[in-house]
Amino acid sequence: MKTHLFVPIIIFNFFLTQHLSAQSKPNIVILFVDDWGWSDVGYRNNQFYTPNIDQLKKDGMEFVRAYIPTPTCSPSRASLLTGKEAIRLEMPRHIEHKNKDGTNDEKYNYWKNDPAKMPSINWLPLNEVTYAELLKEQGYFNMFIGKWHLGHEPYYPIYQGFDDMFGTGNWGHPKNYYPDFFKDELLENYTDEYLTDVLTNKAVDFINEYDRPAPFMMSLWYYNVHSPHVGRKDFINKFLEKGYNEKEAIYASMVASMDESVGSVRAALKSKGIDKNTIILLFSDQGGYYSNAPLSGGKIGGNTLGEGGSRVPFLVYYPGVTTPGSESNTPIQTIDVFPTLAEIASNKTYKSREIQGKSLLPEMSGEKLKSRDLFFYRSYEDQYAAIIFEDWKLIKYRSGKYKLFNVVDDISEKKNLIGKGFSIEKRLKRKLNKWEKCAVPVY
Repeated sequence: MKTHLFVPIIIFNFFLTQHLSAQSKPNIVILFVDDWGWSDVGYRNNQFYTPNIDQLKKDGMEFVRAYIPTPTCSPSRASLLTGKEAIRLEMPRHIEHKNKDGTNDEKYNYWKNDPAKMPSINWLPLNEVTYAELLKEQGYFNMFIGKWHLGHEPYYPIYQGFDDMFGTGNWGHPKNYYPDFFKDELLENYTDEYLTDVLTNKAVDFINEYDRPAPFMMSLWYYNVHSPHVGRKDFINKFLEKGYNEKEAIYASMVASMDESVGSVRAALKSKGIDKNTIILLFSDQGGYYSNAPLSGGKIGGNTLGEGGSRVPFLVYYPGVTTPGSESNTPIQTIDVFPTLAEIASNKTYKSREIQGKSLLPEMSGEKLKSRDLFFYRSYEDQYAAIIFEDWKLIKYRSGKYKLFNVVDDISEKKNLIGKGFSIEKRLKRKLNKWEKCAVPVY
């Protein structure tokens, strides 16, 4: 009799443990902003009104030196989803809209001013493993909201591990932040709403209405603050009243709208009673369109691998793990999100030679990550590759020149140290050249 009773009890306890384990896994919210500069936040620059982001920093942890491997719309998204450097995915540039509906069914695009004339793939291949697919294996329900820019319909989020999506089309940016939002029927049933509010309301509704026993992962990828620069009217008026000029008021209002969205999402989590079991990550896809002072460079201008183009805000709130108000000065990249989520969901270190990212969980827990090389690649202009190791950055140009900076002592990259006798110069050149041979496709 004991034998017959013992087996069912074991089976029952196993399934009970599995169920409780799934329930206890934290929910995950990923807030991914478009073209939001490192300096475009209230706690760094009082030109911006970001009380909710400021509070998130106080409650969580900031990675002060967070970078994008390829600071450009589509490649930054591909790296985030896969944990891989985008150049290894054949994606050094953004996906261009070829057809009237925003699609592009040709495998590669070419940039006429690119000195290398390098092809860039027009979608994220379906055989690539995304963080959504990884989390799905761990029992998560995955929701996607907002900008995709990783391929037309056959490559949409619902075919890349997400269970549902909203506000997602072929477009890399809207035609307006007020209706009509896009050049097609995407989100056509709106009259006077602001686009960021539409996406935020959907995110809040998803949180409020979520009733599954499984944990959820919600990716809210904003169209804000990408051009066209159209601010929310009430915010614009407030900034104009404070003496801002029109351009400043419009952009500040776009940042303020995104900040309000962050606050709304956090308020919904708290109202639902799940804020203490939900991880929030907030960061940007590349540097800002306008000034990124004190950082040099930005989204445009030929210096996108400068700190102002490749360095982005990166905040993490992990209740019970991150120390409130803490900062990390360890250089990281957004490829690190993939293995971090994998470790959080499985409670195991994610090991794979297929990715370049490293889990940030040790650093989030108060341990220092080992020093490592971070690599960068673009294919638009003369400037095209870079490497960061600890305090140092080496930038390479197709015309043959290099620039070397100590970006800790010289955050504005004003002192080019090439040829000044620093031994790090030869070391970084050698490593960057070796990486190029391994990572950059040859056609």
